[in-house]
Amino acid sequence: MRVVFISCVFLTVEKSFSRHAIYLSTRFSLVPFSVLIVVPFSFTPSFPLGLGLTVTMFVVGNLYVITAVSVIGGALFGFDISSMSAIIGTPAYKCYFNHGPRGPPFNDDDICSGLSSLAQGGVTAAMPGGSWLGALISGFISDRLGRKYAIMIGCVIWVIGSVIVCASQNMGMLIAGRIINGLSVGIESAQVPVYISELSPPSKRGRLVGSQQWAITWGILIMYYISFGCSYIGHGNQSTSHNYSESVFRIPWGVQAVPAVLLFFGMMILPESPRWLARKDRWEECQSVLGLVHGKGDINSPFVIAEMQEIRDICEFERENKDVSYLELFEPKMIHRTMTGVWTQIWSQLTGMNVMMYYITYVFTMAGYKGDATLLASSIQYIINVIMTVPALIWVDRWGRRPTLLIGATLMMIWMFANAGIMAKYGVVVPDGIDGVAEASMLLHGAPAKGLIACTYLFVASYAPTWGPVSWVYPPELYPLRVRGKAVALATSFNWAFNTALGLFVPTAFATIRWQTYIIFGVFLVAMIIHVFFLFPETSGKSLEEIEEIFEDPHGIPYIGTPAWKTTHDTKRTMAAESGDVEILGERLAGAEKRSAAHTEVVDA
Repeated sequence: MRVVFISCVFLTVEKSFSRHAIYLSTRFSLVPFSVLIVVPFSFTPSFPLGLGLTVTMFVVGNLYVITAVSVIGGALFGFDISSMSAIIGTPAYKCYFNHGPRGPPFNDDDICSGLSSLAQGGVTAAMPGGSWLGALISGFISDRLGRKYAIMIGCVIWVIGSVIVCASQNMGMLIAGRIINGLSVGIESAQVPVYISELSPPSKRGRLVGSQQWAITWGILIMYYISFGCSYIGHGNQSTSHNYSESVFRIPWGVQAVPAVLLFFGMMILPESPRWLARKDRWEECQSVLGLVHGKGDINSPFVIAEMQEIRDICEFERENKDVSYLELFEPKMIHRTMTGVWTQIWSQLTGMNVMMYYITYVFTMAGYKGDATLLASSIQYIINVIMTVPALIWVDRWGRRPTLLIGATLMMIWMFANAGIMAKYGVVVPDGIDGVAEASMLLHGAPAKGLIACTYLFVASYAPTWGPVSWVYPPELYPLRVRGKAVALATSFNWAFNTALGLFVPTAFATIRWQTYIIFGVFLVAMIIHVFFLFPETSGKSLEEIEEIFEDPHGIPYIGTPAWKTTHDTKRTMAAESGDVEILGERLAGAEKRSAAHTEVVDA
């Protein structure tokens, strides 16, 4: 436990670095003040805060702590998912936002059906719609201000959106607040993986970036049970149009602002991405960060020296090129990488997983569950999601990206077609929907109902250790430093574009084409398997600079590089390099020099 002292002075910037620390004091003209902070870390460094505070504080150098703090950005997305999925089935939500077949004037039983399927689709799609825009603009913010400050800006936006959602007086205000929340989620979902990947060594990059997905699952689970507990406020599930309590949905929607506040202040004690610092010619800071996180404070460790050389060679080449625009990502030399990242995010949506998360209560209603039983049964999938993400965090860097994606897609395809078969054969159509909920358009009983639930749980268990984390790990690995911020932002924007479209499509699909909805996603999964096998190269165990060789292989397929099915990973070699193996590090340095020479030839030509 250390004590940190902050005092305010006047306006300039001043930096100093040591072997174990990054120290920056900044000054500007304000009334002097002092603050005492207690920080529970045993580190001695401090870091730039900016805006003129003379700050002596700790910079965390432990990668696991850095990851644990930064992936709170993923938890924001999880909070949003379950704050909606756990609320849409409550009488309080249905009655306050009531535009369905049992809307005003109320029936004699005073039971509300909530929003129509189209209106609910609009409310649900508002957040991913905002996320699409947030992901697109995040590239500009990140490249200009840094990965760290982009994440912090996302936190401020999230708090604003959460306040509006919590105070919603009507559907329009709710949609507006969710769009603003979406802007934040788009920024965080695009830039947190980039930030972590640029700080991580190859042997740990998969598990660390994959922690983004684990944070999402925890966010879903925690908020779901908060929402479930709040559903008992007032008359709970016995509420009618005259006696419901608004606290049922306002408390969860207000609580979801808390993680963003924690993340904002947590980011203050984390270092900036060393690769972003290098791109801005802040080499001394870059080396200090690498020494802090990879060299245990030693900027002269062999691994840090090798990393610095690789980064420097890449930056020297990229200095010859102008800043990238989104259009340049579609030029012949970049199109394959761009589309691989984009399709990774598109396929992660077309698995149907987020559909399961948003609308799982409809599935359990069709299986015959009612009231609290529906909410409790739905919560089990969130527990499965949390638990089954853990194996990926431990072993994803050993499994490799390709096998993980292929196995996951195959298993999900089986469960999706199984669900379609069960509903087609045993489901009974309910024309107006169960209890007036049009999306719950079929009813099952007995063994078929249990089979539907089992396949749903197995689907989640298959997604969680495969496409869940790897869809966040993979895109940042594909791109060179110069384009990484914008390229990952573009890929992530497609995630949210398809999330938005599915949010609008699925409620109507459940109400109209029913079990055929599962067939559609099953076909997507078949296409996914074929695409991954032929065009997704292996990136596990390689430095971000070494991955360049795959796509620029002169003996490979033009504009594609080494054929995807021929790419492999060597975990032992990677770990040996990070441990300081002189022979392997020498090979890496030689490879860096070779790439630099090749780049120079291209520029000269």
